[in-house]
Amino acid sequence: MNHTPNGEREETPVALIQRLDLPFTNLLLLTRALTHRSYINEHPEALEDNERLEFLGDAVLDFVAGAWLYNHFPEMAEGELTRMRSALVCTEQLAEFARALDLGAAMRLGHGEEQAGGRQRDVLLCATFEALIGALYLQSDIFIVERFFHTMIENVGEQFLLRSDLQDPKSRLQEWSQGQKLGIPQYVMLQASGPDHDRMFEVEVRINGKIYGHGAGHNKQAAARLAAQNTLEMIEKPEG
Repeated sequence: MNHTPNGEREETPVALIQRLDLPFTNLLLLTRALTHRSYINEHPEALEDNERLEFLGDAVLDFVAGAWLYNHFPEMAEGELTRMRSALVCTEQLAEFARALDLGAAMRLGHGEEQAGGRQRDVLLCATFEALIGALYLQSDIFIVERFFHTMIENVGEQFLLRSDLQDPKSRLQEWSQGQKLGIPQYVMLQASGPDHDRMFEVEVRINGKIYGHGAGHNKQAAARLAAQNTLEMIEKPEG
């Protein structure tokens, strides 16, 4: 176990396999899943970052989370299932799953990202978890991924999934806007600022041509979610 310049633990892929009992025989595949693009920028000898695996893992997670919910909540309507799946695979929750596995210690980051506290950032932890799922799918099969992820879902508890505050704010806002016959909310990116390792995006919500709310986050999805949440808080606030 090495240590980063910030004094945090840095775990090797081999140590991660042993600690979590992961079924990886392809060490390069797992290493790629743990490699952020900032590391590639500073280490030209490294061949590929984890963004393609993140894309694959995102799709796999949508399926396995949806299948789990479908089987565990047989009476739940499609709209509720969609909200619960959104709660399970949102950036914040996947980051919590990554923390539960202590994935931050195994991430391969560039110096700038390291100094910026990247091992604790939700967006990086989420991306690494998704990449790990993508790599696990390629290494084994969908049944191994289901077993791995279903265990994590069950650990958070069914009551957690039914909390109203975890329902996807974008889905809730769309339900409201369509119920008001205002159409579907539009999310417009206003600007992106900051260095590559600490990028901030600002998004506004427009409904039927009217600006309702703003949000900012380290990726467009997080900014849009916050914009939707801010809009919901505004329209649900009692008049007084």
